[in-house]
Amino acid sequence: MEKNPEEYEIVKGNDRKINWYPGHMAKSRRLLQEQISRTDAVIELCDARIPLASRNPDLDALLSGKPRLLVLNKADLAEQEETRRWLAYFRHQGVRCLSYNGIKGNIRQILDRINDLVRDRVEALAQRGVRKTVRIMVVGVPNVGKSTFINRISGTVMAKTGDRPGVTRSNQWVKINPYLELLDTPGLLWPKIENQEDARSLALVGTINDQVLDQQAMAIDLLMRLKESNPEAIRTRFHIKDMEAENEALLIEACRGRGWIVAHGEADTDRGAAVILDEFRAGKLGCISLQRAPEEENI
Repeated sequence: MEKNPEEYEIVKGNDRKINWYPGHMAKSRRLLQEQISRTDAVIELCDARIPLASRNPDLDALLSGKPRLLVLNKADLAEQEETRRWLAYFRHQGVRCLSYNGIKGNIRQILDRINDLVRDRVEALAQRGVRKTVRIMVVGVPNVGKSTFINRISGTVMAKTGDRPGVTRSNQWVKINPYLELLDTPGLLWPKIENQEDARSLALVGTINDQVLDQQAMAIDLLMRLKESNPEAIRTRFHIKDMEAENEALLIEACRGRGWIVAHGEADTDRGAAVILDEFRAGKLGCISLQRAPEEENI
């Protein structure tokens, strides 16, 4: 019997390589390639908590040199100063970029940047008497907030959204005004993620399907990272008494602190891991950046 392309062995622990490239992503890649010739420019969304890890390295070749704007989305969940450093880093690389709060972001700012992105082409056509509808493709990894971003700009629910990767499975044009359309595209990863630290970061923010991962290992990874970078966030949120605890013992401390206990007083680590990940992704631990920008002197 042929194996369903979306059925995977669960990745146990952090010693197994994480890769998630279900069958629909190969189809999504083909659809993107088919549409690129019909678009004038591209808006690429990455996750402001892991800006470099959440950029698909295959896009440079796929997008054929189209004008591109990089949006550090979900900036409300990241550390403001760290996001500022990332913007400085990308601009130093010659990348047009801005940060954006997907819930309360400034729509006018985005529209102004879109106008800047396509100004040369629009003006060239205007000189020939053509008033062109500008078509912008919106791309990014799964669950980075593309559909929510488009709905926010359109002012209505035109694109289907969800809090898990893989909700958008086909391209969808959304009309913003008579002269602007945005194309919502499925989230696209690359076939082989070589950098496993990046892979774990993608898993933590919900880019990779939780069903193919060991949630306890993920929660332990998150707690250990935050123990180093944001210790007060986990101490206060999970009422951890022993901050010297490590790995599974740290997860157990968090479970006991929040009262996630099963029979005989044992820690409910399954429930604890799921809630810890959910609360981090929802911003309940505060604004947290998992990836640090290179120091300016090294840029």
